[in-house]
Amino acid sequence: MKEQSDKIKFPLKHKMVSFVLIAMIPLLCITIYLIIALLNYSSAYDEIVSRMTIANGYNLNFKEEMDESLYKLVVGAVTFDTIREDKTLKDPYLLVEELYGEVEGLMEVTTDKESRVWLSSLLRNLDTLKARIDDIKRNLDAGRHYDQNIVMLDNNIYILTELIQDDIQYYIYYQTQSIEDLKIQLNTQIKSFLVCCCFLVVVIFIIAFTTAMFILTSITKPIRKLCKVTEQIAEGDFSVRAEVNSQDELAILADSVNDMSENLEVLVEKIKEDERKMRYAELRLLQEQINPHFLYNTLDTIVWLIEGNDPDKAVNMVVSLSEFFRLVLSKGKEYITIKDEELHIKSYLEIQQVRYRDILEYEIDIDPELYSYRILKLTLQPLVENSLYHGIKYKRAKGKITVKGHLDGDRIILTVSDNGVGMEADALARLQEEITRPCKETSQGFGLANVNERIRMNFGMEYGMTIQSVAGEGTTIQIVIPAVLF
Repeated sequence: MKEQSDKIKFPLKHKMVSFVLIAMIPLLCITIYLIIALLNYSSAYDEIVSRMTIANGYNLNFKEEMDESLYKLVVGAVTFDTIREDKTLKDPYLLVEELYGEVEGLMEVTTDKESRVWLSSLLRNLDTLKARIDDIKRNLDAGRHYDQNIVMLDNNIYILTELIQDDIQYYIYYQTQSIEDLKIQLNTQIKSFLVCCCFLVVVIFIIAFTTAMFILTSITKPIRKLCKVTEQIAEGDFSVRAEVNSQDELAILADSVNDMSENLEVLVEKIKEDERKMRYAELRLLQEQINPHFLYNTLDTIVWLIEGNDPDKAVNMVVSLSEFFRLVLSKGKEYITIKDEELHIKSYLEIQQVRYRDILEYEIDIDPELYSYRILKLTLQPLVENSLYHGIKYKRAKGKITVKGHLDGDRIILTVSDNGVGMEADALARLQEEITRPCKETSQGFGLANVNERIRMNFGMEYGMTIQSVAGEGTTIQIVIPAVLF
């Protein structure tokens, strides 16, 4: 388990997390940027509004309070020492100091040029106003200059407070303009932001889509391969292998499927090999078996020839029987040359012609160029025997068995035909079906099925036997094998 975990370099979980991060991080950045921009705008707006509120408060009260307080001081209603005790009046110095302090504070936070110009003008006017208040105070302290103080009120103080009020109003005006500029700037930023957002959304969509397709392909493609491999395994093809190089859990699964397929292939091949060996053993046993009736009849014929004073034929028959058994045994070999197979069927037919001399003729016409090619032992003899016992013998008249062979490209064509009784169409169809089945499962044509099965097992399913027959005319059996030199 640990070894398999070490092979996983790109887990599916990490791929999905990567996809989520790729999709979410840009959106998160956009959201953070938008929040910061809104906070900055809100902060700037609040500062401007705060400054305007301060300025607006002095715009409404400063002139009236300053004018009224100085007038009462000039006419002697109050003094500079007692003015603070009057709840309806303000100390002019205190008013100037408060406004001066507020203006200096506004100077520190105000950034636009126009507003700062009017704040500077306001500070200068406040300095001048303070100087005129000092003049009035000196006059009042000296107890004289009433008329001069009244003139100063009309010509200096009232004009200065009006100028200060104008400065404050201009400051408020330009601060209002700053709000408008801020609004325009915000709208521009919003438009730019929307354009950027649209562009980023398209880019994010493309990246996310590409990433998603890449991740999905890295998952679905191996799965499709595994499905295809498992389908082929289910159909019996254990040689297939899944090639998955994704270095994730699917690669581990593919390795497991490949191991399973390999183990199944080995197991199935072992079973097939065991079955093949068993089938070979069965077929070998079958082909080595000699019909005892053939041997008994042959020996009886030899005895009959000897008793009939025909020793030459008896000797020839013994020679043929000896040659027949020699070729049957063939030192245990599975393959013999076509020439030896020809000698084998010739010995068999010579023996049978002595017994069935009144009904049997034969002709062997195998091209000599085939003699050096190999053939499975006992391929033609069962076919010749079938022609004799199921074709010629039932004819009740003289018949002929013809064996031919020729080379056709990389194949050898061998035919055994007779002019015997033949077969009806339905009987032929049944026999044709029987020879395609394993010989141990056949109910008829056992010897033919044995030959056909041996050929297919040794050479392949494209080779084997075909049978053609016409009732009353005879039967032709064709064998096709590969042309392989012995």
